[in-house]
Amino acid sequence: MPNGTRRSPREDTSWVLAPLLELPHVVHAAVISGDGLIEAASPGMEREAAEGVAAMMSALQGAARTTTAAFSGNFDVGLRQTVIESDRGWVFAVPAGENTCLAVYAGPDVNMGVVTHHMQVQVATLGAKTMSSPPRHDASS
Repeated sequence: MPNGTRRSPREDTSWVLAPLLELPHVVHAAVISGDGLIEAASPGMEREAAEGVAAMMSALQGAARTTTAAFSGNFDVGLRQTVIESDRGWVFAVPAGENTCLAVYAGPDVNMGVVTHHMQVQVATLGAKTMSSPPRHDASS
């Protein structure tokens, strides 16, 4: 059976989330591919919820790039961070290697600076090697 545009299986990378999940008020974390697939999720997160987060985060990242490009008039936009605040808490997302982002959900009392700093440390330490999402393979190549 031809592969088409299927992704090769990945090893479980959930362990890269452990240091973030130890931070006060952090509830969940996930590694998400640019095309909306869940690459890793915190242990207590239901699969359906993780897949929903991955799909919405992918769309949100695309919307953030497009919005920034429209405002700035420059379409070569690289996101550094996306932040959502709600009455239930915070969502932080940062690029984490090629075609991947790291997302964290934390309660309303979280120290934003501590969480985003630790996210950047995880990405710098492990990102390029562990969190990058491989490109899809085309059967014609």
